[in-house]
Amino acid sequence: MAPLPASERRLVLFDIDGTLLSAAGVSASALGEALRRHFGTEGGIEGYDYSGKTDPQIVRELMRPAGFDEAVIEKRMGATLVSYVGLLRARLRPEHVRPKPGMSALVLALAGDPRVALGLLTGNVEPGARLKLEPMGLNGHFPFGAFGSDHEDRHLLPALAVERARALTGHFFEGKRVVIVGDSIHDVRCGRSIGVRAVAVATGHTRPDVLRAEKPDALLPDCSDLEHALRAVLG
Repeated sequence: MAPLPASERRLVLFDIDGTLLSAAGVSASALGEALRRHFGTEGGIEGYDYSGKTDPQIVRELMRPAGFDEAVIEKRMGATLVSYVGLLRARLRPEHVRPKPGMSALVLALAGDPRVALGLLTGNVEPGARLKLEPMGLNGHFPFGAFGSDHEDRHLLPALAVERARALTGHFFEGKRVVIVGDSIHDVRCGRSIGVRAVAVATGHTRPDVLRAEKPDALLPDCSDLEHALRAVLG
């Protein structure tokens, strides 16, 4: 079979929470316990908006108003995230993980398309991301990604995912051949610096009108219409 031309290949990067799935608040409770262990408080975790943020960013944003300076937060960050992953592993059950409408079918369809390389682009630290995906049986379809454990700044993750895709596949994806699928304004914004295609799905906590104001390339209420979702993702 002749290799596909570069113009037909796509790198599709999926967010996890609010996009692929929800985890019934288990990750938030695990993080709250980890914060209490290492800082003595969970800060203003009630009502906190996690959407589109990296795990280290969340820790920092919760602990700063609780009175901890940057040096203390940085010193305790690693141990806090290790505790969080351990608690998540202990508490998360398959029944807690709820796939968002149509997402399993969409991932499977893309995984079977020879034009597509699939990866993750998530604020989760990688061990936490893999724990959440395991009940859906999707980890094998995402051999690489860029994670909150790679960098606290989500806007730096798309370029890292592109480099990892090149290392794995031998192809360099650029511009609109890179597609980010996510449920928050941060998913739409984070790839602008490298000109990606942004597909917003209104399956998380962000209202459709707020997502629309960010001018994504496509906006879906969910992915229950597989053909429509495929057209949105593949352009």
